[in-house]
Amino acid sequence: MKLNVNGKDFEIRNRPGSVLLWVLRDELGLTGTKVGCGAGICGSCTVHVDGVDTRSCVTPVTQVEGKRVTTIESLAQPQADGTLKLHPVQQAWLDEQVPQCSWCQSGQMMTAVAFLAENPHPSEEQVVDAMSNNYCRCGCYTRIKRAVLKAAEVAA
Repeated sequence: MKLNVNGKDFEIRNRPGSVLLWVLRDELGLTGTKVGCGAGICGSCTVHVDGVDTRSCVTPVTQVEGKRVTTIESLAQPQADGTLKLHPVQQAWLDEQVPQCSWCQSGQMMTAVAFLAENPHPSEEQVVDAMSNNYCRCGCYTRIKRAVLKAAEVAA
């Protein structure tokens, strides 16, 4: 089975019942996508499938064949001088010092990127609503909200 992940094509084993999360982590070594609840509730495993934020822990790998899968590893873009240019959401996360334990942060950022692609000029209430299905055990919600709003300002 072929998968396109972060702009590269991969041939993967198609094991019955395989979910995208385990293929990304175990087969492709892309460990930025985190394991959280395993039931599609917490959001730690969020990736993009054709630009839509998707819970990879409950997404059968067969459902993403022929689609573009994007993980946290591809948000920063390599520059000609060898450095990485952070995505505005990543930079805002650093500027606002969002992470505490960081377990949920890749999923939070992937949700924020997909949200801002659909709504580049959100209100505070829209940010809260968009991010409400991603859980943070450390309670960094205020900093997450500030970072999403900052990323929207920078990207505008």
